Amino acid sequence: MSWQLALTGLLIGVLVGATGMGGGSLMTPILIFFFGFQPTVAVGTDIVHGAIFKSLGGLRHRRLGNVQARLSGWMLLGSAPMSLLSVAAASSLGDHSESTMKKVLGATLLLGAGGLLAKALVRFREVPDVPFVMTRRDRFSAVAIGAFGGFVVGLTSVGSGVFFALTLLVVFPLRSHKVVGTDVFHAAALLWVAGAGHLVAGNVDTSTVAWLLVGSLPGVIAGSHLTVRLPDRALRVGLGVVLALSGIKILDLPGSDVVVVAGVTLVLAAFGLYAVRKLRIQRLTSDIASRPAPPSPASPAE
Repeated sequence: MSWQLALTGLLIGVLVGATGMGGGSLMTPILIFFFGFQPTVAVGTDIVHGAIFKSLGGLRHRRLGNVQARLSGWMLLGSAPMSLLSVAAASSLGDHSESTMKKVLGATLLLGAGGLLAKALVRFREVPDVPFVMTRRDRFSAVAIGAFGGFVVGLTSVGSGVFFALTLLVVFPLRSHKVVGTDVFHAAALLWVAGAGHLVAGNVDTSTVAWLLVGSLPGVIAGSHLTVRLPDRALRVGLGVVLALSGIKILDLPGSDVVVVAGVTLVLAAFGLYAVRKLRIQRLTSDIASRPAPPSPASPAE
């Protein structure tokens, strides 16, 4: 199973490196559906992997000046203790942990899908790139956002890249690149805290983390150098649909198998049509560029 895990890490790494999204929300369903992990162990393993994985991105955004460090710190003040509280809550469920975690995780995936679709369909006003000075209200909002999101992330591993980024866009006057950098930087710190809690609780498969990193670390570096990228909106819609299908499958709703098969077929068909259209446009552009230039009109005789 080691090479399959490394391949999974590679694919997730390339996706995150090329697009900046999709890692944490997809990894937990993959570990449950394709590798047979119990939900609690899948969540803990995903969180520890994400802590190492997102630290690279957080440091990179910090060097680029995309991080509002004070805002990240105030969010962490609320998210760190609540993430440990959620780990304790998950560990105290006992014999009912698997069924309860499936319900919570399924519902969270559906909410995450809604967040991605909202980011894809709603246009947020771009604010001027001016210094951001936190007010008392901003600090209170940051702690409250961190507390709620930290509990969700510690319990399900979902939300560090969806809930926080979407909320930052709505609540704070930040440009999109500042939102992304602050979100990634805070998520890395939060996942280290939640990951430590899951390690103590015995919810982490460390060998799986190692094999995922074998693929994901080079994958994110390779993905960051890709020049052909899907449109942001189309990618968010596609990932939102995948998360929704994962939530429906985990919740085992009536007719879920039919819905999942139909949804996956629709997503693959849509991206296939997009790829074909893109190739046709590239071929047409190449043909036009390769044609010889028409001769210039002869100058009139004097």
